[in-house]
This record gives sequence, structure tokens and C-alpha cells, in this order.
Amino acid sequence: MMKNEVKKNASYVLLIINVLVVILISSNLRSPIVAVAPVLGEVRDTLKLDNFQVSLLTSIPLFMFAVCSVLVSRFSGKLGISKLLMYSLIILSFGLFLRITGSLWLLFLGSIFIGLGICIGNVVTPGYVKNNFPKQIGLMTGIFAVSMNLTAALASGFSVKIGEWTGFGWRGSLGIWLVIAALAFLVLILEFIFNRKNTHQQKAALSTSDFNMFKSSQAWNISIFMGLQSLFYYCLVAWLPSFLADYHMESESSGWVFFVIQITMIPVTFCCPIIASKMKDQRLMIVFVCALMFISTMMFAFMKSEWIYVNAVIIGIANGLSFSLSILFFSTRTKSSINAVKISGMAQSVGYLIAAFGPPVFGKLHDWDTSWNSSFYFMSTAVLLMFFFGMKAARNKCVED
Repeated sequence: MMKNEVKKNASYVLLIINVLVVILISSNLRSPIVAVAPVLGEVRDTLKLDNFQVSLLTSIPLFMFAVCSVLVSRFSGKLGISKLLMYSLIILSFGLFLRITGSLWLLFLGSIFIGLGICIGNVVTPGYVKNNFPKQIGLMTGIFAVSMNLTAALASGFSVKIGEWTGFGWRGSLGIWLVIAALAFLVLILEFIFNRKNTHQQKAALSTSDFNMFKSSQAWNISIFMGLQSLFYYCLVAWLPSFLADYHMESESSGWVFFVIQITMIPVTFCCPIIASKMKDQRLMIVFVCALMFISTMMFAFMKSEWIYVNAVIIGIANGLSFSLSILFFSTRTKSSINAVKISGMAQSVGYLIAAFGPPVFGKLHDWDTSWNSSFYFMSTAVLLMFFFGMKAARNKCVED
């Protein structure tokens, strides 16, 4: 009787630790990138960056996601998910430290390491959720997305203020995220210690799979959908502050526009996976998402900064839904944890390669058309393509079928 009680208590403790791992890992997957946008002007002035170099601060991590995601998915079966998450935090912390040292080249080198660290977390966390919460995938995907977007909201809204409070300017704004990475690392250490002491609580190892994701048409649909919705988001992350500055909005105010976007995403990203996981397919959601994104781009093109906070709410709803669906597809469109990691690796490799070209193209179009209209027409075209592939990805069809 006593032994059963001990096992029951151990299960509860491990459950809490696993939930904390999801929350803290996800808190590190977007905020280190989003935090750059509000202080971009300060970074540009300090280090004398041109527009191309500015766009690289967003594009470098995305290129790392594209190059490394498939490689990470291949190592996950050998090293284990928890160990890979620890490596991701070590690499991310090193990148965060390099980025704030003040040198131009260390700024870019730090961005490379940040991209690699986040890439590992992006790829393996859906597998961690499927492996540890097989019956609560929708709920835990919602918690994962909420944590990511809440910290991103804080990063965008308070980035300038954090620099002022710390007295280190943009270095304080970007360096503060080392604290969150350290907390996540401590919780993962707790998980290792707990599992070592409670061998009966060990999770089953990931199965092996020889399935080639690149031969699956459904995997390609999910990957391209993932890429186009990311392109939409990261174009805004990279260039919205500059766009708003052209229409006389201060950098701190543009940070609050991002804050509204991220805050709006929070309830959406929590509810969407729960609702979507109970639906036979999610094509109705795809129609709604793409309609909102198209409306948003037209508002920017024709209304500029007017009704900007209304537009921010529209963007938040649309991006919250599209991102949640992308992550949910990794779990619901696969039949095993290892294939969830594999599709996560493929989708983020292909997807972020697509997304990485977004900010430079968006910026180059602005050089050609200073009204920004061509840039937003480019985004609206991406939304139409996203609708085409999203409707296919939302069908009730697994990648293995």
C-alpha cells in the first residue's frame, strides 16, 4: 500500500516537472528573437548597421532553423529528447552571451548559436509532448504555444524598458533572456535527477523509424504551410518597427504593438489546439486564418498605421491560429513520437528556409517602393499560397498514409 502511494506521488511530481519543462523550454523559443525588434534602432546606431545587416539579425536564426532542423531530428533517437533539450539551452545561452558583447561579428555569431539552440528546442519539443503527454496533446500544445507567446509579448512590450531598468541599454534588453534559459536548464536537471532515482517512472524510449518524410506529400503540405505562416510573422518582426517609424511612431510604441499581437495570440494559441484536436479536419480554421491575414496586409497597404492596434489584434488571432495548427499537425498527423520529431524537423527545415527569405525580400521591395505597398503585396501573395497548402495539410490524413 505504502509502495503504491510512493509511486503515485512520484507520478505527480514527474508530471509537474514535465509540464514545467514544456513551459520553460517554449519560453526560450521566440523571445530571444522578438526582443531585438523594439531595440533595433539602438543596435543599428551603436554598431552602424545598414538595412541588409539589420535584416540578418532576424534571418540568421531562421537560416539556422532551415539548415539544422532535419539533422536534429536524426539525432533525437540516439541522444534522447531531454538530453537534446539540455544541449539546446547550453548553445542558446552561449549565443545570448556572445550577442551582447558589443562586437559586430560577435553579434552575428551569437545569432548563429541562438538560431541553433532554438532550432533544437523547436524540433524536439513536439516529440517531448507526444512522448510524455500522449493523451493530452491538444492541451499541452496549447500550454506550449501560450508560454512561447506570453514571453514573446513581454519581450516585445518591455524590451526597451528592460534596457532602461538594467542601465545596459540594448545589451540589457537582449541579455535578460539568459535568466529564462538558466531556469529551464535547472528544471531539466531536476527531471534527470528524478528519473535516476525513480527508475520505474522512466518513459519509454523513442521507437525507431525508417520512414522518409521527404517522400510524403502530406509532409510537404505541412512544411510549406509552416514556412509561409512563419514568413508572415518574421517579416513583421523584422520590419514593422521601421514601417511604423516611417509613420511617426516611436520605437517604444512599436514594441507595444508587438505586445498587443502577442497578448492576443495567448488565448488563441491555448484554445486552438484543444478545439482543433477534436475536429475531424481543420480546413475551416485554415479559411478563417488566411482571410484574417489577407485583411491585415491590405490594412497595412491602404491604411498604413491607422487602426494599427485593431490590425495588431487581427494579426494576433491569425498568427496564433496558424502557429498552433502548424505545431499540432506535427503530433496529430503522425502515428509515433519519432515520426512527430521527424516531421517537426522536416517542416521546420523547409519552413524556415522559406521564412528566412521573407525579411530580406520584404526589405528589398521597400528599397524599390518606399511606400511599403509592394512589400505588403508580397505578403498577401504568400497568404494565398499558404491557403492552398494549408487546406491540404488540414485534411485528416497522416504523413505515413
